[in-house]
Amino acid sequence: MHDISIIQKIAVYALPLIFAITLHEAAHAYVANKYGDNTAKILGRMTLNPLSHIDLFGTLIFPMIGLLLGGFIFGWAKAVPINFRRLYNPKRNLFWVAFAGPLANLAMALIWALILRFSIYLPDFFSTPLSLMAQAGIQINISLMLINLIPILPLDGGRMLFSVLPNKEATKFAKTEPYGMIILLILLAFGLFNFVLQPIFSAIVDFIFYLIQ
Repeated sequence: MHDISIIQKIAVYALPLIFAITLHEAAHAYVANKYGDNTAKILGRMTLNPLSHIDLFGTLIFPMIGLLLGGFIFGWAKAVPINFRRLYNPKRNLFWVAFAGPLANLAMALIWALILRFSIYLPDFFSTPLSLMAQAGIQINISLMLINLIPILPLDGGRMLFSVLPNKEATKFAKTEPYGMIILLILLAFGLFNFVLQPIFSAIVDFIFYLIQ
């Protein structure tokens, strides 16, 4: 996508990005409801309506900055309200509530891959933008999946780690949450993820492209 303009790139990435973040949050709400906490459902957050989830800075501005700078695309939506005490087994169920978001991103990446595969059968004037959007959808969803799986609170990976740690260690780990986003932003700012996540990102994306050949 290096040969398209910035405006075209934003147009290509906007829809996949909004869907990626929206479905990520809706997945959290759906699984929380399944395990006994209907807080998000009551508040209208168990929905695929992007307007219920979009955060101006986290969903639009911050990811676009990452796109323009050519780094990892990372963003967030309004946090889905979850009352963990209402879950049937709070500590155990937390793992699946957290894992639902990255899993939704993986599923969306595979759906975009199918769209990319079948776009070649469409007329050129439609297949070209659709194939670019599908490629963006794959990249965005794999990027969000990997970043959210990093074991730092309040990321999903951090919540998953909390759920499997023994109670004493989990309590200590929970105290790091106020500093989690600061740590994440520092890592992003200094590009340290390129050394760790980029090889994994490339391997997964290449494998998905291999599957649809």
